[in-house]
Amino acid sequence: MNNERLADLFIDQGLMDRAQADDVLLETTQNGKAIDQAMVDHGIVDEHQFYLAIAEALGSEVVDLDQIEFTPQILHLIPAGLARLHRALPIGEQDNGIRVALVDPLDTQTIEDLRFALGRDIHVVLAPSLQIEERLKKHYGEDTSSMEDILKQLGEAGELMTLAGDKAVGPNVEAEANATPIIRFVDLILYQAIQDRASDIHFEPFEAEFKVRYRVDGALYEMAPPPRHLALPVISRVKVMANMNIAERRLPQDGRIQKNIAGRAIDLRVSTLPTQFGESVVLRVLDRSTVNLDLEALGMPDYILQYILEVIQRPNGIFIVTGPTGSGKTTTLYSCLRKINTIDSKLLTAEEPVEYDLEGVMQVPVNDAIGLSFARVLRAFLRQDPDRIMVGETRDLETAQIAIQASLTGHLVFTTLHTNDAPGAIARLIDMGVEPFLISSTLDAVLGQRLLRSICRDCRTAYQPNESLLAQLNLSPHEIGDRHFYYGKGCDKCNRTGYKGRKGIYELMRITDPLRALINERAPSVVLKQKAIELGMVTLRQDGVRSIFDGDTTIEEVLKYT
Repeated sequence: MNNERLADLFIDQGLMDRAQADDVLLETTQNGKAIDQAMVDHGIVDEHQFYLAIAEALGSEVVDLDQIEFTPQILHLIPAGLARLHRALPIGEQDNGIRVALVDPLDTQTIEDLRFALGRDIHVVLAPSLQIEERLKKHYGEDTSSMEDILKQLGEAGELMTLAGDKAVGPNVEAEANATPIIRFVDLILYQAIQDRASDIHFEPFEAEFKVRYRVDGALYEMAPPPRHLALPVISRVKVMANMNIAERRLPQDGRIQKNIAGRAIDLRVSTLPTQFGESVVLRVLDRSTVNLDLEALGMPDYILQYILEVIQRPNGIFIVTGPTGSGKTTTLYSCLRKINTIDSKLLTAEEPVEYDLEGVMQVPVNDAIGLSFARVLRAFLRQDPDRIMVGETRDLETAQIAIQASLTGHLVFTTLHTNDAPGAIARLIDMGVEPFLISSTLDAVLGQRLLRSICRDCRTAYQPNESLLAQLNLSPHEIGDRHFYYGKGCDKCNRTGYKGRKGIYELMRITDPLRALINERAPSVVLKQKAIELGMVTLRQDGVRSIFDGDTTIEEVLKYT
């Protein structure tokens, strides 16, 4: 539940004052306590009074779940997948509608989604959240039969949805997209993706099949493919949710879906691409509840962390993070910004698009379509009296020059570049046309990074790698000694992949005087890299080997990404 809204509700009802509300909210953010528990601990209300007050505000009632017999008829009022997705427990029927206990009764979007998906009125009643969660687990469990049920329903309705090329035959496409089975099917796909910690969801229509794939920890996995005739209505449903033009299927479109899925605030960035057999749609999942923007939690080696903590406190200079798409660059920069986000400094960011909302930071979404480029935003930033500036990506000479100008005039600038390693950032800037003396006088450090899949802790198994594999890492049996190597056997916890979660590997190139001299001489990347290694830089490959020895990742992952 939204804690601030709840606190205001209790203040309006005269049950607590602003000072008490501030204490309670502080406890929820600092100790991660639920707001009802915090209010009970502070002696403001007991649990029953807490739900009674919300019920009064909503014009509803509090029910005792122990007094209700959950018969199959009641449980069938909401299909299992939908109940788990929206954390909604049916209590019974009322007039033409269903009485439902919601884990978050203040979430109007969920109520609207349920009304839409079930085609019936929803009458919300109140009950303790933990009790609702317990009964949802008990009565609906984790079964996936709901997906099969829905596919069966869709198969029966499928005769109406035959396609000829990309032209829908039969009923209106929008009506199909808003058909109850289609809505449920799309909601379940999203729910499943969030449960599996997917970062992207791909809907791909081919000539004879319609594929749905998830990207989990950087690798793609295919779901059981739905029938081909569902491609158009399913993709249209996603476009309706993202407020896109569903009649336009010839041009790429971008949109955004903000949704509460399984009790988590999820942001989905949607991109469509017209292909030969219909539109391909990719949803990038931004799960705000799982991202940890704590610099100490990123798993950097201690010496890198200490140096970055020192760099980000400097009054001016440039700090660059490099790596390919999806290597965690934005997360690293966000974590740096959060560390220095204090009341006495003004922070501005230019991003395309803004991925996560940072409290107390002015974030500007770049939009090239209307001429709002990185360079233009950055120029405007300098008139906004900032202390620190983050530029999502340095793509061209103009952006690089303004970033350098900002640094020379007393601002600390964070930015990202797409290069393979830290020394490559220098060559990239020189290729853009930046003068070497400007780079050497403003650049403080370049951090190169990659994300490798972590071995699943539940099925981690020791083994002895063969010598040819070790030779690829330039390791000899003598260097290894009695160290152990691990791989994941595959278990239910990691979907039989052997991997669960990801961890970063890093290389930090500090820009010291010997390197500045080489930059001024336009030395090639190889020379810069050799010099940086001489001066103590640990390369990505070496940091990957450290992760192998720590038992965090496999040899294959390190060879693949470094």
